[in-house]
Amino acid sequence: MRVLVDTSVWSQALRRKQPGEEVAKLTKLILQSMVVMIGSVRQEVLSGISDKMMFEDLKDKLSSFPDIPINTKDYETAAEFFNVCRKNGIQGSHIDFLICAIAHNNDLLIYTTDQDFNHFAKHLPINLL
Repeated sequence: MRVLVDTSVWSQALRRKQPGEEVAKLTKLILQSMVVMIGSVRQEVLSGISDKMMFEDLKDKLSSFPDIPINTKDYETAAEFFNVCRKNGIQGSHIDFLICAIAHNNDLLIYTTDQDFNHFAKHLPINLL
């Protein structure tokens, strides 16, 4: 099964000097060609890199991971998921709910270290790695 990797995991992998369990798991997924991405995560990962050479290098490396196309159904599902969670007292960002929607609509696992997704999973039809 393919895996949509959240920004939280990419950030840990790219910023830690000592690789942890999350980085080892990400490396294994990459080697198995299971990782996919969405443009919003790509943007978040690349944002804040002020050194042009580092930016271009990372952009080049991330280009190895295919973007899942986002369509109207995904945005509608994300809004529905937002409403379900809000009704149950759970807050989240629009990007987080878009990740949930895309994962649901494309039968993807979500790999994240963001604990909010554990709360979402109690009310949404998503699967976390």
